[in-house]
Amino acid sequence: MGNHSYNIIIVGGGVIGLSIARALALRGVSDICLLEKSSLGTEASFAAAGMLAPQAEADIRDEFFDLLCESRNMYPDFAVALKNETGIDIELDETGTLYLAFDEHDQKEIDARFEWQTRAGLPVEQLTSADAKLLEPNIAPNVSGALRFPKDIQVENRRLVNALLNSVSQLNVTLRTGINVEGIQCQKNRVTGVRTSGETLDSRTVILAAGTWTSLIHPTIRIEPVRGQIVCLSAKPQMSRHVIYSPRGYIVPRQDGRLLAGSTSERAGFMKEVTVDGVTSILRNATEICPAINALPVLDLWAGLRPKAPDGLPVLGPCGEIDGLIYATGHYRNGILLAPITGELIAKTIIEDTLQPALVPFSPDRFSPLAVS
Repeated sequence: MGNHSYNIIIVGGGVIGLSIARALALRGVSDICLLEKSSLGTEASFAAAGMLAPQAEADIRDEFFDLLCESRNMYPDFAVALKNETGIDIELDETGTLYLAFDEHDQKEIDARFEWQTRAGLPVEQLTSADAKLLEPNIAPNVSGALRFPKDIQVENRRLVNALLNSVSQLNVTLRTGINVEGIQCQKNRVTGVRTSGETLDSRTVILAAGTWTSLIHPTIRIEPVRGQIVCLSAKPQMSRHVIYSPRGYIVPRQDGRLLAGSTSERAGFMKEVTVDGVTSILRNATEICPAINALPVLDLWAGLRPKAPDGLPVLGPCGEIDGLIYATGHYRNGILLAPITGELIAKTIIEDTLQPALVPFSPDRFSPLAVS
């Protein structure tokens, strides 16, 4: 049997791979093949909490923060476009995010965040304890103060994956699941395709969007799995309207009455199990935010593996060593948030054959190549 040949091969069928496939197909690129080792969107994309909250989590303004904010700001149009393409509502909730302080240390942290973000001209509101309780009556009585981030929003990530999957299917992207990609095929520092457990697939452009599994396919950049666990509770009526953070945890209300509580960051290899320690710490932090959570039924528990590069930043753009190899991985805790802008910038880089300036700080070439035996 002869090799299959494609214009572009995307390795990885999570939210990043799907967003790139959609962005390319919408620009008229044909003969795109997306390969996924299991089922589409069932790894980190499925396990996420869907928060689009760069301001709530940032201590400084840098190029990474600007990329996060730009992608967040794309989401309203992204949601409308996906609804028009597929009829699927990705449940973009623009209520905003609260960040609570409970002691002097927390208060100093939010005061510093308010100060630098206000100086930077970013939308952020400083709230007293009474203000916060007016907005969210169920929060703990010992809250000392809060910030509100009106532009930090959330999306139902599983509906997002479903919408992207429907979109790329309609755009005639070839979707192949159950395909275990074992390596990149190269000739004279030029990509020629990928090697799977069953066949070789030819292409002169290969995009590595395999998340945590990137290093198992092409080990030149070490992408480490970081486990995150989530507890899903039933809250009817809902206990909060906003996404609510503390320095130790968060809760995320969903439109269907679920309440997500998270999360952990654990170096546990590729073990996706939910643990007693993880669940205990999540629930302790969630009940600090909202003590009434103690009475809620547990609906579900799950864990996902976030892909983390050595410096914690995403790995985006062409590989200088191998012509035709493009990285889109290492999104760590920001895969859902960065999906729209990753799709756009990678698509433009390929079509225009020019590295987009916003990708320069995240180039794979920032890492010195590892010796590959």
